[in-house]
Amino acid sequence: MTSTRATTASAWFVVLGGISAALHTAKLAPAIPALQRDLGVSLVTSGVLLSLMLLASALTAVVVGLLVERFGLRRSQLTGLVLLSVAGLAGGFAPGEGVLLALRAVEGIGFLLATVPAPALIRRLVAPDRLTRTLGVWGGFVPIGSAVALLVGAGLIAAWGWSGWWWLTAAVSAVAAALIAALVPADPPSTTPASLSAVHRRAAETLTHRAPWLLALAFLCYSAQWLAVVGFLPSIYAASGWGGTTVAVLSALVALSNVAGNIGAGYALHHGVRPSTTLLVGYTAMALGAFLAFGTPTSGTPLAQFAGAVLFSTLGGLIPGTLFALAPRLAPSEPTISTTVGWMMQLSAVGQLGGPPFVAWLATLAGGWQFTWVATGTASVLGAVLALTLGAHAAHRSASP
Repeated sequence: MTSTRATTASAWFVVLGGISAALHTAKLAPAIPALQRDLGVSLVTSGVLLSLMLLASALTAVVVGLLVERFGLRRSQLTGLVLLSVAGLAGGFAPGEGVLLALRAVEGIGFLLATVPAPALIRRLVAPDRLTRTLGVWGGFVPIGSAVALLVGAGLIAAWGWSGWWWLTAAVSAVAAALIAALVPADPPSTTPASLSAVHRRAAETLTHRAPWLLALAFLCYSAQWLAVVGFLPSIYAASGWGGTTVAVLSALVALSNVAGNIGAGYALHHGVRPSTTLLVGYTAMALGAFLAFGTPTSGTPLAQFAGAVLFSTLGGLIPGTLFALAPRLAPSEPTISTTVGWMMQLSAVGQLGGPPFVAWLATLAGGWQFTWVATGTASVLGAVLALTLGAHAAHRSASP
């Protein structure tokens, strides 16, 4: 019993590792003005720095998912956190944008190594009756990291400079790595390391089965609209005349509210709510929330827009919480869990890269944000169709002997 409690508790350090990795993704946004001032980073380069870690995920996440099972789940997360820490430490000394870009690419690989193996590692550590709830919390690692960066980043940069902010995030990852090294059980010894042909078979097994595609496409329908809405909220609040501190706090609250949905998904699934139900509620709330946040009826009423954004983000959090909980259940086999999660994160990154530019293009054509809800609503409808299909697939898998 004690051993079970100990391993279950150690899973929370895996979650902490994911949050510290997400902090590196989000740390750049509040630092852009300081980087432009101190290093002469251009606006275009700022955009590249913002998207470079997403680009790494969009291109290589499934490959990382294939490799981490062979390398070891715990060892992979530790390696990723060490890469993030070293790159963050070196980044604080970067003399120019070229070095910063190169280190940002290293951080992208570190982020994947630190996060892709986590659901499979959590499954190994957590008792079955606690798994869905723990994976629901894991689904909130990105919004937690984003909210922390939005809340404290600007203030710390003002006090310590952007270099101090880089070093602090590096220290957080180093502490997370030390805790995982000390408190998370080591990977079991591998008696038969996977050959290259076995890795190829695992990739084929993942990408030729229906469930990984359904999970990944459902994640894409979520991530594309979530980042588009949350990313442009500061611009809307500023246009409404709200001050910088208020904008930062409100934006962070919207991001943080997403965590409640992730945790709620884990508890709902644990108590027998169907995955299709939590997914449908999430996509419906995102469609309605985006309409309230951007639609013409609430134009000029920032409090109503804020309420819509909170609805969008909070209940939208049911979606990643559900999808991460489903991944270990619907992966074609035990060895393909990390590959399935990698494919989910790869298409999620594709959505995050494509969603905000598309919404910005639509706003440019329309001369405002009033039709943003059309784009997000379309993604929600597609997501709802995928939710129904996933629900039927999960029910079939549960009924199979």
